Amino acid sequence: AETLEGALAKAYAGSPTVNAQRANQRGVDENVPRALSGARPRVTGTADVGASFTEGSSAGRSSSTLTAPRGFGVEVSQSIYNGNRTGNGVRQAESQILAAREQVRTTVQNVLFDAVSAYMNVLRDTAILNLQQNNVEVLDEQLRQVRDRFQVGEITRTDVAQSEARLAASRSQASLSESNLRASIARFRQVVGVQPRQLAPGRPVDRLVPANLDTAIRISLSENPAIGAAQHAFDAAELQVKVVEGELLPSLGVVGSASQRYDSQTSGDQRFNAQVVARLSVPIYEGGEVYARVRQAKEVAGQRRIEVEIARDQVRASVIAAWGTLEASKAQILAAQAQVAAAETALTGVREEARVGQRTTLDVLNSQQELLNARVNLITAQRDRVVASYAVVQATGRLSAEHLNLQSGRYDPKVHYDQVKGLWYGTQTPSGD
Repeated sequence: AETLEGALAKAYAGSPTVNAQRANQRGVDENVPRALSGARPRVTGTADVGASFTEGSSAGRSSSTLTAPRGFGVEVSQSIYNGNRTGNGVRQAESQILAAREQVRTTVQNVLFDAVSAYMNVLRDTAILNLQQNNVEVLDEQLRQVRDRFQVGEITRTDVAQSEARLAASRSQASLSESNLRASIARFRQVVGVQPRQLAPGRPVDRLVPANLDTAIRISLSENPAIGAAQHAFDAAELQVKVVEGELLPSLGVVGSASQRYDSQTSGDQRFNAQVVARLSVPIYEGGEVYARVRQAKEVAGQRRIEVEIARDQVRASVIAAWGTLEASKAQILAAQAQVAAAETALTGVREEARVGQRTTLDVLNSQQELLNARVNLITAQRDRVVASYAVVQATGRLSAEHLNLQSGRYDPKVHYDQVKGLWYGTQTPSGD
């Protein structure tokens, strides 16, 4: 049988949503070598060839010259100081990478929770469909008995009509339950990646649920990836201010070049030239564009700071809501179990009383419907109990393959980062694409 943990492992390893977010994170990793390029030399090679025709006269004599000027050269430029834009840019890129990793964690949590919901929905809808189909069989047999009693004059045509109406309604509910199950199976296939086959009962993940609400809130404020992503985005925005401010500072660099020329003046001449130049650039006024971008970057940083507080408030609210749902689901299970037991007793009594004429057919039908509703409520409460426990774990930030101990290969984002952070050249990704 397929287990809930096995379904979660499949979703973790094969979810296109997770893999797409991981690919995005690998793309963000390339921001570090891009930023580091500001401290590395830039080398440019040149080559040219052409034709030149010159015609002139002197002392009554005319002359013409045809040459083929050509040459090649190389230029190397090295930045020495650029207002610390390179250093701040590298730190900004690292903050962006950390934010992207937190976004991957958020996506993984969402996918795992969706897998839990899909798994439990299939179990719930399968059980409800079985109940509805069994109810159809019971009502069909009861209608047969009611018709037999009507034939001998024990009951009226009204009792037969009531039984027929209740049977038709139960068949409608069975069809609706079958439709709901098909939708849940399709959702399971979308999230997990396989068709559900013989699903084992799902169990709540109580071992990861904190002991109390205060502990859950404290854990969520330190471990929820939504807060981490917002904090790193704020760090990146502050560093962007420093990067732009660096454009207002002087920059110093060295340029070295060497070139070889042929036929530059006359046919057959050769010239070699080499030089090294230190260049200091001091910005004086650039029309106010850089100043505007500095102010703009500061406003964006202010926005990111506020978004950190928004993320904290949202996480706190989600923890409280999930905790309340979990507590309510526990109470609902106890109430539903008591309701089922009472409804079973009541149905047995009503059937016995109906046999001796103290109850009507409608009383029996209503009692059967109450028992069916109670059993459906119990199934739904049991499903909600499992899903709510995972919702609390998700809100705390611990709904991960590591905490769940899923039997699936772990994805380590640091591996790709270490592979590309020091690359000086190359167009192939570490995967070979």
